[in-house]
Amino acid sequence: MVDAGQLRSAILEKMATVIDPESGVDVVRMRLIEDLAVDDAGRVSYTFRPSSAFCPIAVPLADAIQRAVAEVPGVASQEVQIIGFALSEELAAALKQAIEEKLRQVKGKAGEEPPSAKE
Repeated sequence: MVDAGQLRSAILEKMATVIDPESGVDVVRMRLIEDLAVDDAGRVSYTFRPSSAFCPIAVPLADAIQRAVAEVPGVASQEVQIIGFALSEELAAALKQAIEEKLRQVKGKAGEEPPSAKE
């Protein structure tokens, strides 16, 4: 069990290291992350809202955010919702697959069964 408040702060701090290359501003200050929720089991959920419906860097930015969150100690799983992007469903499916693969790799090294990315 983790302290959800401390984990949330650590996640926000890590997300702030993800910089939008077009603006030079981090994704937290740009308010591209909404509804960040963390529970005591380390399950994380948040909404990513690209700066425009056809944002040319939405995919690499979403990937960078997902990877940053995964690096925070105590994060057991994450669920990402993408809104306001022309290919939201496709991007969400790709991110979910990447998250599940990363969890399999991490848990496989530890000899554990991986949890679902949407636990």
